[in-house]
Amino acid sequence: MTEDVLKQRKQMLTDLFQDKTYTPMKLKELAAFLEIPRSQRDELKEVLDILVAEGKIGISKKGKYGLPRESALVGVFAGHARGFGFVTVEGLEQDVFIPAERTAGAMDKDRVQISVENGPARGKRQEGTVVKILERANGTVIGYYQKNKGFGFVLPDNQRLSQDIFIPQGKDMGAVTGHKVVVKITDFGGEKKKPEGMVTEIIGHVNDPGTDILSIIRAYDLPEEFPPEVMRQAALMPDRVDERETAGRLDLRHIPTVTIDGEEAKDLDDAITISKENEDHYTLGVHIADVTHYVREGSPLDEEALKRGTSVYLVDRVIPMLPHRLSNGICSLNAGEDRLALSCIMEIDGRGTVIGHQVSETVIRVDRRMTYTAVNAVITDRDPGTMKEYEELVPMFDLMKELADILRARRRQRGSIDFDFPESRIILDEQGRPVDIRPYERNAATRIIEDFMLLANETIAENYFWQELPFVYRTHDYPDPEKMKRLGIFINNFGYSIRTQNGEVHPKEIQKLLDRIEGTPEEALISRLTLRSMRQAKYSTVCTGHYGLAANYYTHFTSPIRRYPDLQIHRIIKENLRGGVTEKRIVHYDRILPEVTVQCSAMERRAEEAERETDKLKKCEYMSRHIGEVYEGAISGVTSWGLYVELPNTVEGLIRVSEMKGDYFVFDEEHMEMAGEATNIRYRLGQKVRVQVAGTDRMTRTIEFVLWDDPSED
Repeated sequence: MTEDVLKQRKQMLTDLFQDKTYTPMKLKELAAFLEIPRSQRDELKEVLDILVAEGKIGISKKGKYGLPRESALVGVFAGHARGFGFVTVEGLEQDVFIPAERTAGAMDKDRVQISVENGPARGKRQEGTVVKILERANGTVIGYYQKNKGFGFVLPDNQRLSQDIFIPQGKDMGAVTGHKVVVKITDFGGEKKKPEGMVTEIIGHVNDPGTDILSIIRAYDLPEEFPPEVMRQAALMPDRVDERETAGRLDLRHIPTVTIDGEEAKDLDDAITISKENEDHYTLGVHIADVTHYVREGSPLDEEALKRGTSVYLVDRVIPMLPHRLSNGICSLNAGEDRLALSCIMEIDGRGTVIGHQVSETVIRVDRRMTYTAVNAVITDRDPGTMKEYEELVPMFDLMKELADILRARRRQRGSIDFDFPESRIILDEQGRPVDIRPYERNAATRIIEDFMLLANETIAENYFWQELPFVYRTHDYPDPEKMKRLGIFINNFGYSIRTQNGEVHPKEIQKLLDRIEGTPEEALISRLTLRSMRQAKYSTVCTGHYGLAANYYTHFTSPIRRYPDLQIHRIIKENLRGGVTEKRIVHYDRILPEVTVQCSAMERRAEEAERETDKLKKCEYMSRHIGEVYEGAISGVTSWGLYVELPNTVEGLIRVSEMKGDYFVFDEEHMEMAGEATNIRYRLGQKVRVQVAGTDRMTRTIEFVLWDDPSED
């Protein structure tokens, strides 16, 4: 069936269903009504399936086709380990609950059509039934293999997949109990039949070093190797900049230039120059690696970079967006080497306002490769030895701090939210075993680079918004009112509050809260839970502003080595600098950018989830060697099944309600607390408690705590 024929048939069926005289029919009835011969009935079914998948028509429980109604919706199924699930439908404020007996064998992330009840009972979530599974999301599954005589089962690592996968005899590749395997599902089963599959890869034994992380890499389909054609193209890249490539570029090699990064960073994609003309005039240069000079549109390198979307930073390795020959070589702004850059040079007044800027293709040479630790030792600690070592650069660093303080104060005044809490740094030994978990805190030097990158991103975004050219923006919507309400309940436990206006919370209110909790014992916990209450930022072709930064215009311009959106807008900027983006190219960008933003947002989510899973895995492994030890923590979650407690090192564990002794405890959802019926003992969000590590489960990546009462304190 050609594309034109498909389009015609889709339109014909849509017109039929929209006719007021049409009544829903089954496939057989439709074929007869349209006088379609039996031999072409499969083609009719194909077109109907496409229309259902697109949400343009619906199918009832009895298999009748018609226009979608409120009771026939399409959405994404989110599974639960206990068999039930929820379906997220675009346009519905709340997910639809699907009881276990009504899932029709749907698995996590499947796209499904559901029928829903007329309305939820008071105080309860709306319920529905899966009518049809439109698109399967789990063609392969990663899990733990269990041998059982001639056959076997695989227990999925993904806890949202509630059913084991049956592996018939001869389909196990010789796997034995304890192997982590990749399974291709050959039969998805149904309500009364387990899914069936075949082992396609044995990752390794669960106790072998590296198998745990490799399982997560496979589960998220993270690409470990670059395709041969990409590596061949990368091998042709030069090691040095040819002088002929600098022709026509603004030459900034004579200006003192530094990079400031973490000690372990190898892909250095931003450099800084700064000067001060008088008491009220700064010139700040943010110079970004010109990756697009080497990664040309439509090339194997470009296609693979778009496919990956971003570099992924796992606890024990980096999976880069670009091959190391580029990311650590010719694209990295290495000290002492000529490098091609795309520079945003800004003129800034004493209030932190950008009063003028230029964007240029440049050639730069970094004088020193600085670290956050060394720069902080200069600007904060005034360490004599470090100041002596970088004597010629100390005035530059002091000027950076001076300007960064002005920029930060200006952002705070407009309401920008600054989350400043320690993240965890998991230290591994040579075998990949976690030996320590330490807080990884920002310092004055990391904030300086953040401030300068934010300013460059805002400046570029505003410039291109007003030029009305196709572009990729970084957007962040206002928080969900319900989540803000729950946050308000939580912080009331500490005596704090946030003001709402017409159901919305201005970012200034969030920043005021963060200011009030600064230096308090509950600071880290409230900061983290406030962050969780925010919506996720995403990429978009429409500039709708950035809530968290209280910015009207924002983009990602500063990291093209590790983020594809940055690389994409560099192309648009360079075309514009070289005579303007033609009408033909505008049409081209209007066509491709919506897909680019969706792909990059999805790949960013994938990377974040994989990074989070590896952290959970290693935290679980670390705590498995501390079973029986007692810690003080804060209650970070209250649910019907128990209390979540977070320790100062960011490790979180669960106290099951069934293990809470001395009373019968009931979950009070309205006050987000657990209350004892006889004793009236209450456990609230944020409350400090002492816990003992009771156990860990590396399969589920969970940590079990029990409440600890020290007999010596009785």
